[in-house]
Amino acid sequence: MINALRIGNIIYSTKLFSFGVLILLAACSNIKTSTENPHLEPEPVSILTGKAGGTKILDLGSSDNLNNNMPVNALLWRAALDIASFVPLDDVDTFGGSIITEWHHPKSDPSNRLKLIIFVIGRELRSDAIQVQAHVQKRSGEEWISAGRDESLSRNVENLILTRARELRSNMTATIE
Repeated sequence: MINALRIGNIIYSTKLFSFGVLILLAACSNIKTSTENPHLEPEPVSILTGKAGGTKILDLGSSDNLNNNMPVNALLWRAALDIASFVPLDDVDTFGGSIITEWHHPKSDPSNRLKLIIFVIGRELRSDAIQVQAHVQKRSGEEWISAGRDESLSRNVENLILTRARELRSNMTATIE
């Protein structure tokens, strides 16, 4: 009878131990339970950052996604690049809608230099969807001293960009017809 009790305790201990090992193994497994719908298309992941969101490269030229992926007006963006092309570009952020040029020294006045900061802030071709800041510096000896912003030049560049965007739109509609 003592042997039967001892065998019963051993079997019970073995079952308890086996159950505990199975629970530990299940907890350590890499089985992922998901409540997501497997039929949904996965969200694009940025190649550069590895984070979710962004635009697939294959979708950039498709006609059904035209203007949905770009947060700014494409005509204003292209026009701003065209107008700013006379100066080397320092920083261009397509999705942020900003263009920053390097300092430009006009041949007519080498004691002055100019830097443009252009913001395309809207998705529609409107005058309030473009903002330009023209920063001017003057040479004083070996140093450049800020002369502030030139508001008149800023407005003139904004008008040039708007005019160029309208030209691009009319050329685009002329080729479609």
